[in-house]
Amino acid sequence: MIKRNKLFGNQTRVTFCLPRDTPPGTVSVVGCFNDWQPGRHELVGRRDGTRTVTVRLGPGEYRFRYLATGGVWLDDEAADAVDEQGSRLLL
Repeated sequence: MIKRNKLFGNQTRVTFCLPRDTPPGTVSVVGCFNDWQPGRHELVGRRDGTRTVTVRLGPGEYRFRYLATGGVWLDDEAADAVDEQGSRLLL
């Protein structure tokens, strides 16, 4: 799931959200906004049974995927589009 909140100016707060245990282990969101670096935006467990991470992004198109423990790559069906290159956000 992806939540978007417009901020002052042209920034958008984007929250990436997955269930706490699916997939198991550590999960990072990696994409063009963080040079595809695992661990830079690691999802953190919340009391409501989810895990999330929030990033601020300006207008544009962003590619991303989730990277889980063991090299498991996942796409987000809640993205604006999903194709062979992964998930895509349009802000």
